[in-house]
Amino acid sequence: MNTTTSYFLEVPGARLHYEITGKGPWLLLLQGGDGDADGTKGIAGSLKEHFTIISYDRRGLSQSSLTSPSEEPTLQVHTDDIHHLLLHLTTEPVYIFGTSIGALLGIDFLVRYPQQVRLLVAHEPPLTQFLDKTAAIKAAEQQEEIENAFQQGSIAEAMQKFAALAGINFKDKEPDAEFPKPTPQRTANLAFFLQNDAPAVRKYRLNPGELQQVADKVFLAAGATSGENLAHQCTISIAEFLRKEITIFPGGHNGFITHPKAFAMLLATFLLSKPQGIDTNANG
Repeated sequence: MNTTTSYFLEVPGARLHYEITGKGPWLLLLQGGDGDADGTKGIAGSLKEHFTIISYDRRGLSQSSLTSPSEEPTLQVHTDDIHHLLLHLTTEPVYIFGTSIGALLGIDFLVRYPQQVRLLVAHEPPLTQFLDKTAAIKAAEQQEEIENAFQQGSIAEAMQKFAALAGINFKDKEPDAEFPKPTPQRTANLAFFLQNDAPAVRKYRLNPGELQQVADKVFLAAGATSGENLAHQCTISIAEFLRKEITIFPGGHNGFITHPKAFAMLLATFLLSKPQGIDTNANG
């Protein structure tokens, strides 16, 4: 499948828009922040030579509309959506790459639906519960500052604080990297993310024992230039808890956007090197 095909799926409380492209085994891409199905097009362009790529708009973003608007989507609601989407597409476990909130969704999904996951690469998940007490309190305060800025009417100020907390740097990039352009839809997505998903990330907690039970399927990743950003520190704390190594990817927290070619090449090489092996004829 060299072209990208769009579909819709009815799930409890929402109508999900998703896209499929490529050939090979299934690889689900879970975007960060307000990213929709287009958010990972930069890396999908290279990955589709090796994988059948699934990307989708999280409920409330872009073309994924809420059919029960009064229901506040928790991370578990989002991972239920992933469960329904994958159940609709295949009976086989899939590869998953998630970044930022997408990485956190990948972790929650793996813990709750391990039979649907072949392997998860979690890039800088903002899971604060394994930080030491002082760092965790500071993280919560910084996250609440972002939410408060939005509640006071300033999306721009909220996103500036978010970019600073995440250590996002658009100046360090591949020469031909393309960045998302400002649009009314992007503004609506940012508002939904700040109103709903950002607080859900801050409140989220998982069962550490359940995470340990699926640790063999989790591979942690972080940006080469992320420095001291919150999500990078969270990744280190998760790695220490699981006694896992961290794979370093090009760029920072948004490296999949700023360095799409190098990022996709490393991700494909990493997945193809895993001992599970890949049937390149699957779904092709």
